[in-house]
Amino acid sequence: MNEHMKKALEMAFKGMESGQGGPFGAAIVQNNAIIACSHNKVLATNDPTMHAEVAAIREATQKLGRFDLSDCEIYSTCQPCPMCLGAIFWAKIPKLYYGCDENDAAEIGFDDAFIYEAIRGGLFSAGGNENQDKLEIEKIDRAECLEAFKAWSEKEDKKQY
Repeated sequence: MNEHMKKALEMAFKGMESGQGGPFGAAIVQNNAIIACSHNKVLATNDPTMHAEVAAIREATQKLGRFDLSDCEIYSTCQPCPMCLGAIFWAKIPKLYYGCDENDAAEIGFDDAFIYEAIRGGLFSAGGNENQDKLEIEKIDRAECLEAFKAWSEKEDKKQY
Protein backbone atom coordinates (compact mmCIF):
# COMPACT_ATOMS: atom_id res chain seq x y z
CA MET A 1 0.00 0.00 0.00
CA ASN A 2 1.19 3.50 -0.77
CA GLU A 3 2.62 5.02 2.42
CA HIS A 4 0.78 8.33 1.99
CA MET A 5 -2.55 6.66 1.35
CA LYS A 6 -1.86 4.45 4.35
CA LYS A 7 -1.59 7.59 6.51
CA ALA A 8 -4.84 8.95 5.04
CA LEU A 9 -6.50 5.62 5.85
CA GLU A 10 -5.14 5.70 9.42
CA MET A 11 -6.67 9.16 9.78
CA ALA A 12 -10.01 7.88 8.48
CA PHE A 13 -10.05 5.17 11.15
CA LYS A 14 -8.98 7.67 13.81
CA GLY A 15 -11.87 9.96 12.94
CA MET A 16 -14.41 7.15 12.90
CA GLU A 17 -13.17 5.54 16.12
CA SER A 18 -13.21 8.85 17.96
CA GLY A 19 -16.73 9.61 16.72
CA GLN A 20 -15.61 12.79 14.96
CA GLY A 21 -16.87 11.91 11.49
CA GLY A 22 -17.25 9.46 8.65
CA PRO A 23 -14.69 7.09 7.13
CA PHE A 24 -12.67 9.72 5.31
CA GLY A 25 -9.02 10.68 5.64
CA ALA A 26 -6.62 12.84 3.66
CA ALA A 27 -2.91 13.58 3.56
CA ILE A 28 -1.08 16.41 1.83
CA VAL A 29 2.40 15.60 0.61
CA GLN A 30 5.22 17.93 -0.39
CA ASN A 31 8.52 16.56 -1.71
CA ASN A 32 7.39 13.04 -0.78
CA ALA A 33 6.85 14.03 2.89
CA ILE A 34 3.48 14.34 4.58
CA ILE A 35 3.04 17.92 5.74
CA ALA A 36 -0.60 17.69 6.81
CA CYS A 37 -3.17 15.00 7.38
CA SER A 38 -6.63 14.94 8.79
CA HIS A 39 -9.90 13.11 8.94
CA ASN A 40 -13.53 14.06 8.63
CA LYS A 41 -14.48 16.27 11.60
CA VAL A 42 -18.07 17.11 10.73
CA LEU A 43 -19.53 15.50 13.87
CA ALA A 44 -16.83 16.87 16.17
CA THR A 45 -17.20 20.46 14.98
CA ASN A 46 -20.82 20.57 13.80
CA ASP A 47 -19.30 22.12 10.68
CA PRO A 48 -20.51 20.47 7.45
CA THR A 49 -17.43 21.77 5.61
CA MET A 50 -14.92 19.94 7.82
CA HIS A 51 -14.34 17.10 5.40
CA ALA A 52 -10.96 15.40 5.54
CA GLU A 53 -9.62 17.11 2.42
CA VAL A 54 -10.67 20.58 3.56
CA ALA A 55 -9.24 20.00 7.05
CA ALA A 56 -5.94 18.79 5.57
CA ILE A 57 -5.78 21.75 3.19
CA ARG A 58 -6.41 24.15 6.08
CA GLU A 59 -3.63 22.51 8.09
CA ALA A 60 -1.18 22.59 5.16
CA THR A 61 -1.84 26.24 4.33
CA GLN A 62 -1.34 27.21 7.96
CA LYS A 63 1.91 25.27 8.15
CA LEU A 64 3.26 26.70 4.91
CA GLY A 65 1.88 30.18 5.42
CA ARG A 66 0.37 30.38 1.95
CA PHE A 67 -2.77 29.43 0.04
CA ASP A 68 -0.95 28.06 -3.00
CA LEU A 69 -0.24 24.34 -2.62
CA SER A 70 0.87 23.85 -6.23
CA ASP A 71 3.98 22.00 -5.06
CA CYS A 72 1.92 19.44 -3.13
CA GLU A 73 -0.17 16.34 -3.78
CA ILE A 74 -3.25 15.13 -1.93
CA TYR A 75 -4.18 11.58 -0.99
CA SER A 76 -7.79 10.92 -0.05
CA THR A 77 -9.45 7.69 0.98
CA CYS A 78 -12.42 8.61 -1.18
CA GLN A 79 -13.12 10.51 -4.38
CA PRO A 80 -13.61 14.09 -3.19
CA CYS A 81 -17.10 15.51 -3.05
CA PRO A 82 -17.78 18.63 -5.14
CA MET A 83 -16.90 20.94 -2.24
CA CYS A 84 -13.59 19.21 -1.58
CA LEU A 85 -12.79 19.04 -5.26
CA GLY A 86 -13.38 22.79 -5.44
CA ALA A 87 -11.05 23.31 -2.46
CA ILE A 88 -8.38 21.19 -4.15
CA PHE A 89 -8.66 23.33 -7.27
CA TRP A 90 -8.59 26.58 -5.26
CA ALA A 91 -5.47 25.38 -3.41
CA LYS A 92 -3.90 24.67 -6.82
CA ILE A 93 -2.97 21.11 -5.85
CA PRO A 94 -1.96 19.49 -9.16
CA LYS A 95 -2.22 15.80 -8.22
CA LEU A 96 -4.97 13.85 -6.45
CA TYR A 97 -4.84 10.19 -5.46
CA TYR A 98 -8.02 8.61 -4.12
CA GLY A 99 -9.17 5.19 -2.99
CA CYS A 100 -12.94 4.63 -2.98
CA ASP A 101 -15.18 6.30 -5.54
CA GLU A 102 -18.49 8.17 -5.37
CA ASN A 103 -20.46 4.93 -5.85
CA ASP A 104 -18.71 3.31 -2.88
CA ALA A 105 -19.58 6.38 -0.79
CA ALA A 106 -23.20 6.33 -1.94
CA GLU A 107 -23.53 2.69 -0.90
CA ILE A 108 -22.77 3.65 2.72
CA GLY A 109 -25.07 6.69 2.75
CA PHE A 110 -22.75 9.46 1.52
CA ASP A 111 -24.44 10.22 -1.78
CA ASP A 112 -23.62 13.56 -3.37
CA ALA A 113 -24.94 12.69 -6.84
CA PHE A 114 -27.69 15.30 -6.46
CA ILE A 115 -25.00 17.99 -6.15
CA TYR A 116 -23.31 16.87 -9.35
CA GLU A 117 -26.73 16.80 -11.04
CA ALA A 118 -27.48 20.32 -9.80
CA ILE A 119 -24.18 21.58 -11.21
CA ARG A 120 -24.65 19.82 -14.55
CA GLY A 121 -28.28 20.90 -14.71
CA GLY A 122 -27.45 24.57 -14.58
CA LEU A 123 -28.45 25.28 -11.01
CA PHE A 124 -27.79 28.99 -11.53
CA SER A 125 -29.00 29.26 -15.13
CA ALA A 126 -32.14 31.02 -16.26
CA GLY A 127 -33.64 27.63 -17.07
CA GLY A 128 -34.75 27.14 -13.51
CA ASN A 129 -33.75 25.07 -10.56
CA GLU A 130 -34.57 21.39 -10.92
CA ASN A 131 -33.37 20.78 -7.37
CA GLN A 132 -35.69 23.31 -5.73
CA ASP A 133 -36.60 20.73 -3.10
CA LYS A 134 -32.91 20.70 -2.01
CA LEU A 135 -32.04 24.38 -2.43
CA GLU A 136 -34.20 27.31 -3.37
CA ILE A 137 -32.20 29.95 -5.24
CA GLU A 138 -33.09 33.57 -5.85
CA LYS A 139 -30.79 36.22 -7.27
CA ILE A 140 -31.10 39.54 -5.39
CA ASP A 141 -29.28 42.85 -4.89
CA ARG A 142 -26.81 42.38 -7.72
CA ALA A 143 -26.19 46.11 -8.22
CA GLU A 144 -25.27 46.60 -4.56
CA CYS A 145 -23.06 43.53 -4.51
CA LEU A 146 -21.27 44.72 -7.63
CA GLU A 147 -20.02 47.67 -5.57
CA ALA A 148 -17.68 45.30 -3.71
CA PHE A 149 -16.47 43.92 -7.04
CA LYS A 150 -15.86 47.43 -8.31
CA ALA A 151 -13.91 48.33 -5.16
CA TRP A 152 -11.76 45.22 -5.61
CA SER A 153 -11.17 46.03 -9.25
CA GLU A 154 -10.00 49.53 -8.32
CA LYS A 155 -7.89 48.45 -5.33
CA GLU A 156 -4.29 49.24 -6.19
CA ASP A 157 -2.58 47.05 -3.59
CA LYS A 158 -4.62 43.87 -4.14
CA LYS A 159 -3.02 40.46 -4.44
CA GLN A 160 -4.80 38.57 -7.18
CA TYR A 161 -5.25 34.86 -6.55
